[in-house]
Amino acid sequence: MNRHCYFDNAATSWPKPREVIKAMEEYFSRGGGNPGRSGHGKAIGAARDVLRARELLAEIFGVRDPSHVLFTKNATEALNLALFGCLRPGDHAVATSMEHNSVMRPLNLLASRGVELTVAAALPSGVVPPEAVFKEVNANTRLVAVTHASNVTGAVNDVGRIGAFCRSRGVLFLVDAAQTAGVVPIDVERDNVDLLAFSGHKGLLGPQGTGGLYVRDGDVLEPLMRGGTGSLSDREIQPDFLPDRFESGTLNVIGIAGLGAGLAWLLKRGVDAIMEHDRGLLELFVEQVRGDERFTLYGPAGRERFQKTGTTDTHALSEGRGAQTGVLSLNLAGQSPSRAGELLDREFGVQTRIGLHCAPRAHKTIGSFPDGTVRFSWGPFVRERDVLRACRALREIAGR
Repeated sequence: MNRHCYFDNAATSWPKPREVIKAMEEYFSRGGGNPGRSGHGKAIGAARDVLRARELLAEIFGVRDPSHVLFTKNATEALNLALFGCLRPGDHAVATSMEHNSVMRPLNLLASRGVELTVAAALPSGVVPPEAVFKEVNANTRLVAVTHASNVTGAVNDVGRIGAFCRSRGVLFLVDAAQTAGVVPIDVERDNVDLLAFSGHKGLLGPQGTGGLYVRDGDVLEPLMRGGTGSLSDREIQPDFLPDRFESGTLNVIGIAGLGAGLAWLLKRGVDAIMEHDRGLLELFVEQVRGDERFTLYGPAGRERFQKTGTTDTHALSEGRGAQTGVLSLNLAGQSPSRAGELLDREFGVQTRIGLHCAPRAHKTIGSFPDGTVRFSWGPFVRERDVLRACRALREIAGR
């Protein structure tokens, strides 16, 4: 094979725009300072890189005040900050059966410490009907956590309806946007999101080691860490203002500089255009394999896409957000996911992810536990010819 076809963008996007690499090179060659710690030019330049990325994130997510966008090293840290920062023994939390372990593991630990946890059931398509969440909320519910889109099936959930319900009940609404940031339009004000965790190295096209948390009201959270911020250094207590309250220690400035370049590239192209690109490739992929009994497709695309999967799909489509991201999980008759993934990579140069994708409960929901699936996930640099090549490889493996 003359080149590999990379279908693992749900794990991390590749390749990155050239602008991302250039920004990181320039940071080390011309900058290199520590933001907020010094008054010299290199430190000021680093602070500008951080501020620029913060402002671009606010633009992408519809955040009014960029200081409410907090940097973390990944979405997992952001989710931990949200969950451990606001839940206390005696509180009640609601999650869904499609959540990633980055949500379920912290919640299960909190449950062992006295937090009451309820898990709302998703449909076999992987879609979470808003009503399934509504019925689990009670007078003691402190927080509802919902994945915006599943990393297993790509099914997009109706966070707008869930957010409106939570706001009307005075319940905090946490959205895991690791799979949708930069891929599906997000507006935290429109959708009544209180906390939004995001990854910087997936749909936002930045380097690994970047991510963050939007917080509507910083007073609802306690920091995970306390320490040096570069501000109020005459005091031995944590600053009480955003973002410093939650950003102790030196930030990953070179990564944030790269993330800022990825965000600028993304905004120039448009998240809507990315979504349409992903939707077109999804439809092409499904067209190539649907009806072939050797393949089992999971998620909305495998269940008469946008039909018979609950009202969530219709509502999402009416808002132009689509019901599935550029993620497709499948299995081949007579082949384990691990064997199929090995053959795709070794013989055809088609790189996928296999197994349970850190979301065992999601696989139980869609019926692919314990072996998992072969997951294809594309990004803005994948083309139609790559999808067709992957489908030809699948058919050849299935025919053996």
